[in-house]
Order: sequence, then C-alpha cells, then structure tokens
Amino acid sequence: MTTFRPLDPAFPIERQIGIDTSPVVLVNVFTLEKDDEQSFLENWQHDAAFMKRRPGFISTQLHRAIGASPTYLNYAVWESTAHFRAAFAHPEFRVKIAAYPLSAVASPHLFQKVAVPGICVA
Repeated sequence: MTTFRPLDPAFPIERQIGIDTSPVVLVNVFTLEKDDEQSFLENWQHDAAFMKRRPGFISTQLHRAIGASPTYLNYAVWESTAHFRAAFAHPEFRVKIAAYPLSAVASPHLFQKVAVPGICVA
C-alpha cells in the first residue's frame, strides 16, 4: 500500500481538498525501491485509467527521474478541487491505492497557476 507523505506537512492533501477552487493541478511525487518500478507502473496505469473516466478530469502526465533514481512525478489537471475530491475519495480508487508496492511513498499536493506579468498567465 502507498504511504502518503505530504510535501507540506502543515497543509497535507486532506486539508487542500476541502478548499473549493478551480482549476487545480495535482503534483504527486512518488519514491520507491527500484525493484518495485514495474509494479508501480502497472498500478499507476490502472489508476490513471480510472481517473480519466471521472468527471472533471482534464489530463495527466507521468514523468520519471533521469538516471538510476526510481522517482516519479505525476502531473494531473482537474476542473476543480470538488472533482478531484470526488475521485480521490471514490471507494474504487481507495482500493486501487492499496495495491501499490509497499515501498511506494506518495507526496500529493494541489496547485493553481500563477500569473507573472510578461512571463506566464494564470
């Protein structure tokens, strides 16, 4: 089963999903043991397919750290925290995260775009 370790211990995902805002970007960093990579990838693929069918899902992309580091970063865009909250709390998803390798540690965090004049838009 996946262990959750917040990026910001003072404001874990459980607190973030209670804030109604939109759109949101989920950034989730996964660390695991090298021997568990194949199992992790299979489980992530199943989770991503499940999430893709949920209302409010926009997109996702999985990234792997370069070199020998078995660290992954998932970036997913949702229409709102309400949509993400419903998917994250769905009983089928809760069962799915229990299937991840024991070494998997997830650090999910929700973000919103920030406008910086002359650089990027929100």
